[in-house]
Amino acid sequence: MSPRFGIWTPLPHTIRPEPEMDRAIARLRSPGGEGSDPSWQMAIDIIARAETIGFASTLIAERWLGPDLSAWMLSAAIAARTSTIEILTAIHPGTIEPAQVAKMGASLDRISAGRFAVNLVNGWFVEELALFGQGALLDDPDARYRRMGEFLRVISALWTEECVNFDGEFYKLSDARLPLRPQGTPRPQIYTASRNPIGRDIVAGLADVWFVETPTGNWDFDEIRPKLAATIADMRARAERAGRPMRYAISAHVICEDSLGQADEQARALAELGNRDAISAVAARALGAGLVGTPAILADRIGQLTELGIETMMLHFHPMREGMERFASRVMPYFHAQAA
Repeated sequence: MSPRFGIWTPLPHTIRPEPEMDRAIARLRSPGGEGSDPSWQMAIDIIARAETIGFASTLIAERWLGPDLSAWMLSAAIAARTSTIEILTAIHPGTIEPAQVAKMGASLDRISAGRFAVNLVNGWFVEELALFGQGALLDDPDARYRRMGEFLRVISALWTEECVNFDGEFYKLSDARLPLRPQGTPRPQIYTASRNPIGRDIVAGLADVWFVETPTGNWDFDEIRPKLAATIADMRARAERAGRPMRYAISAHVICEDSLGQADEQARALAELGNRDAISAVAARALGAGLVGTPAILADRIGQLTELGIETMMLHFHPMREGMERFASRVMPYFHAQAA
């Protein structure tokens, strides 16, 4: 199996701070200004280039309480300016109703000629859900995952059935229908992640791609690999019990340098930054995929991840532009040679 490379769309909360994004955030927080928004310009420049050099998917994260542009708005804009890359839009149950997601998702799928996919995120930010979800953060994590399961069932049904009746704990529909259908069949792909056992069973029964759980505070690949193998084996068993196929993805912060020492130094700096607050931890947490090293080391580790069954590597870099170009020119050719 050859790896499929994806890239996070750069947003204020998803990448390590860098001057280009810092300037964009300053503009986003201030009224007025002229011309195109610089955070949008950075996003589309990077994603359009990523598509050109071989990236197959982009994840557009959602941060309701922050200076980030709306994931839905940004996804539609990216779809209109690209032609092949998958548009993976983050969605938080609790801030938006499933029928709205079904309608907007079908619309975006049509706009993008079938390139829309869902990244379902249960959410953790209490303040954010209090403001945008009207207090819809459920204290019980098991209840959050039960709601996520119902959310998945409702959007899937609206995308695939003529008439939907649903009587759930959290959502109820009577003779509901969605005249607009997505172009992708039988429905857009659903990606999600879960550390919760109940959540994993729901993922196994309803989703298509699972973002593998990675360790935190460690990028030692020799330690990480067996943990990833065990995690995938657990989910594979759940999917087999559910009688469904499951594909696997991993979110990774890539550090590609000429020496392992240089790469480790950068990883330590990112890990320290991640200790600052929960938002800063987003990029730092992705060190847990262990993609820290020289081009040859990275190619070998990516090969080992694909052997474990991980199909999609959803990547971010620092700085984003330079890191992406370095990875494309120095690591991706290893896999082009294999495919030839």
